[in-house]
Amino acid sequence: MRFSMLPQVFFQMFKKPFTNKFPAKYIPSSTTKFLEDVGAGRVKIIPPVETPIDFRGKIQYDSEKCIGCKLCIKVCPTEAIEYKEKEKKIKIYLARCCFCSQCNDVCPTNCLSMGNEFLLADTDKYSKDLIVE
Repeated sequence: MRFSMLPQVFFQMFKKPFTNKFPAKYIPSSTTKFLEDVGAGRVKIIPPVETPIDFRGKIQYDSEKCIGCKLCIKVCPTEAIEYKEKEKKIKIYLARCCFCSQCNDVCPTNCLSMGNEFLLADTDKYSKDLIVE
């Protein structure tokens, strides 16, 4: 029982990874030289892995379609959606969002949808990239 995980460990060690190393297979220590090589055409950039169908990435919001019904605010489990009373529109804080897609499902006008963008890392949780208006 003591070493029952060893077969699984060995299996994982020799298993092929599901992802590719982006933007290049082998990135040299000097990234400036790498960028120069890419510009000159000596090195090819590997495209990122395709996102699967129904991927839940950054939320897309069409403010023109929004009627201000506040149903998305009621179903949001993380309270990531704020209502702007003056404009009768919403503001979504992606740093709080758990990407559950409940707001998309309940929206009567389909003004909310899940996009394919997944590179959302930032040091400031209130940056423009992490707020959808």
